[in-house]
Amino acid sequence: MPALLKFLIRRLFAVPVTLLIITATLYGILMLAPVEMRAELYMPRGSSNNPNHNPELLRQQIIREHGLNDPYPVQYIRWAGRLLRGDWGWSPGFRDDVLEALLARTPATAELTLYAILLLIPVGIISGGLAGAKEHRAADHIFRIVAFIATAIPPFVLALVLLGIFYAGLKWFPPGRLSISEQYIVAGPGFTSYTGLLTLDGLLNDRPDISLSALRHLVLPCITLSMVHWATLGRMTRAMMIEELHKDYVTVARGKGLKERMVIWRHALHNAMIPALNSIALSAASLIMGVFVVEVIFGFPGVSEVIVNSMLDAPDIVAAMGFAVYSVLLVLPVMLILDVLQAVFDPRLRDTLAEQ
Repeated sequence: MPALLKFLIRRLFAVPVTLLIITATLYGILMLAPVEMRAELYMPRGSSNNPNHNPELLRQQIIREHGLNDPYPVQYIRWAGRLLRGDWGWSPGFRDDVLEALLARTPATAELTLYAILLLIPVGIISGGLAGAKEHRAADHIFRIVAFIATAIPPFVLALVLLGIFYAGLKWFPPGRLSISEQYIVAGPGFTSYTGLLTLDGLLNDRPDISLSALRHLVLPCITLSMVHWATLGRMTRAMMIEELHKDYVTVARGKGLKERMVIWRHALHNAMIPALNSIALSAASLIMGVFVVEVIFGFPGVSEVIVNSMLDAPDIVAAMGFAVYSVLLVLPVMLILDVLQAVFDPRLRDTLAEQ
């Protein structure tokens, strides 16, 4: 069996196993709470203040309906089975099915994450490669200073600074996803949502103004989300580039008369990208989790609304658990894709992991 295929099969098998372990742990943490407290989490908001409801009778009814006195394996299997059938529960806060509430907000989160990744990967690799090629020169010093600042500033602080300068001060890049007038256009009957990505749907509806406005609203959130990951990727690429440029094959290539530009960008950078991809894989989970914080700060109507709304007034355990599972389902495929890309670029890694 080819090493790449064997590697892919092993990684595909690891995804459901990892999902099983994480979800079992999440539900196990929930089970640590007393049954009466867990029943409170399922009670409708405002029910304790409703004179027509007896809280104790309602609590006992919830315990019976949800089987909260059953053993942990029984409760977990029942809950996981509902998830597999697409029944993620009803959220009293959203007055909607949890899965539908998550899916309705997924395009906004996906668009923000996509543009952040498209920004950080090429900029991180190119800037890090350039800094490594210009070691101890002006370009390298500037890169290292900016990367240090980007790593040192917490994302929420950077977001507030960017909002203060570019929105409150210069009025260039507003928060949210669209202006109020443009939201009415998108929600109107004359606008068709083909993909849910406003930058693309605007073009498909022959409304480039909507696409440009969506891009303007994405600028600050994308910079905030990608900055720390750009710094990490750039630093890794710079270090690997410096190491590659001191290897014998680079000396031989220069001795053969190859142009310096070709030596740096075609040969050295290609080999430096292999460990850089590992850096991207390690940052994937952090980036996806970070997008929710960025959405809250910039008022971006993405999936973060589910977890924020689940904590208002009274905890909405159904929405909170759905959000947790959804987050895991986002991270695992991204990690799988990055692992496969890393194996494609580095046959040595592929062969080593396939033999394990």
